[in-house]
Amino acid sequence: MNVIDQARQAYAPTQVAVRTAQSIEVQLISQITARIRRAQSSQPINFPALTSALHDNRRMWYTMAADVADKENALPRELRAQLFYLAEFTDHHSKRVLKGEADATALIDINTAVMRGLNAQGPV
Repeated sequence: MNVIDQARQAYAPTQVAVRTAQSIEVQLISQITARIRRAQSSQPINFPALTSALHDNRRMWYTMAADVADKENALPRELRAQLFYLAEFTDHHSKRVLKGEADATALIDINTAVMRGLNAQGPV
């Protein structure tokens, strides 16, 4: 590296990505949802990948349920109750998907709706 390149690097504007907790949540939900969608849409269904994605989705929803169950959570009580219900539904429906009694479309739809809500809310 010559002197000019060193000067450019030293004085180049730095760009630091500012990530909010909300943007991280959206990214996590998006990644898990994409994994569920890919596994379900492969022909034949990629059951190991689906199982892994559903496991991660359930863990994410368990974490959300614990968070909204906390009395210190700042979300409105009604929204907290709705999110807790969705966590319960996700657990139940995931079991049905793993047994071959349902497909994962409802889980994809729920995650997509939550992402839309988070994106519409704006930065916190």
